[in-house]
Amino acid sequence: MKDYFYLMRLDKPVGIFLLFWPCTWGMAYNLNFHFLDKEWFLYFVLFFFGSILMRSAGCIYNDIVDVNIDKKVQRTKNRPLASGKISINNAWTLIFILCLISLVILFQFNIKTIICGFASILIVLFYPFAKRFTYWPQLILGIVFNFGVLLSWLSLNTHFTFGIIYLYISGILWTLGYDTIYALQDIDDDKKIGVKSSAIYLKDKIYIFLYFTYTVQILFILLSAFQINGFNSLLLIFVLPYLWMLFHIHKMKLKKNYLKVFQFNNYFGLLILLSLLSLPIYS
Repeated sequence: MKDYFYLMRLDKPVGIFLLFWPCTWGMAYNLNFHFLDKEWFLYFVLFFFGSILMRSAGCIYNDIVDVNIDKKVQRTKNRPLASGKISINNAWTLIFILCLISLVILFQFNIKTIICGFASILIVLFYPFAKRFTYWPQLILGIVFNFGVLLSWLSLNTHFTFGIIYLYISGILWTLGYDTIYALQDIDDDKKIGVKSSAIYLKDKIYIFLYFTYTVQILFILLSAFQINGFNSLLLIFVLPYLWMLFHIHKMKLKKNYLKVFQFNNYFGLLILLSLLSLPIYS
């Protein structure tokens, strides 16, 4: 059971929350148009369990596709599939079970949310192969990892607004930033085996890129908040996690603590949620 626990990455819950926070951003944004009621809380909880299930299924699928690559990378060679502790057939069986439970959760929502959920499947299936063809698999991950913004919004609304689209774009840029940081851990091994990543492509421009990405990301969040309250001093609350993030990136130049800075994005996502929750209070 321990090996299956590791296969689903339940020992590394940061990834669950990085998938969950975009869902909460959409739910928080909903409160500007929807009362805080039992339905809102129910959907919030469903998105949490859905994030656990889908992140686990995604990790297993990624390990199946990358099993031969993982054997050659120092950080991943001891994963259950790469080390042979779990068979590929058993991994596929577990994916089927997780996806089946996820479908039960998805069908608790309205038809537009269900359609949007199914629309993300093709991108999910393509993502593990992206690093074989493009230096920007992190962008592909951002597109699919932040579908939670759209799903959570549609769960209580019938059509998209500019505000929620801006919020979705900000999530894509956020993932592009933190997954580029994550890719720095494997940059030497990836070069040897021919795997592509934004970290490899950017070379010595990577810190300029990270500063730029997080800056544009927070600008899109500000645009999203502007759609609710217009321009006022409340928008400054979103700048605080942004400055804190830039501080950690600056320190990363010296300490090379890539994993720690990647994990800090979990707190960044939480701070953005708290900031979004303040919008309906002061609107």
